[in-house]
Amino acid sequence: MTLERKIAKAFNLTDENWMKHANPVSVWTRYSVLPIIIVSFWSRTWIDWWCLLPANVSILWMFFNPIVFKKPVSTKNWASKAVLGERVFLNRDKVKIPAKHDIPLHGLLNGISSIGLILAIWSTIYYSIWGAVLGVSLAYIGKSWFLDRMVWLYEDMKDDNETYKSWEY
Repeated sequence: MTLERKIAKAFNLTDENWMKHANPVSVWTRYSVLPIIIVSFWSRTWIDWWCLLPANVSILWMFFNPIVFKKPVSTKNWASKAVLGERVFLNRDKVKIPAKHDIPLHGLLNGISSIGLILAIWSTIYYSIWGAVLGVSLAYIGKSWFLDRMVWLYEDMKDDNETYKSWEY
């Protein structure tokens, strides 16, 4: 089982929920999670323990976001294809992906995103605005580039697999 499949299971991404998460609104609104968490914890000196309220709401949003939206009207857009590509990628232990996609870049991009997340956390603890901006930027650049690679993977795989082909409408 791939790490990505384990993560998808933690987010309750069933077949139906994957399609809900493919809604572009779901994809784009997930980008709100990290900045809200940072601002929430940054406000701890002003609002004390109340900072946990928006932080927890944002964390809950991260888990519920993939399942609260309806299935998209169409999956013929970048955001939907990114999610569908992630679904193809997590299935790579069962359905082989092309060699040009089976490269270490995916791990590198996730590593960049993780470094950005760690920097953002550190910056939040020590109130470094530049560190927070850099951390969020790295996290989102890494994640967005990874998602763009997932669009490419999905585009290359959809015509060779009936299941994948059925996701596009």
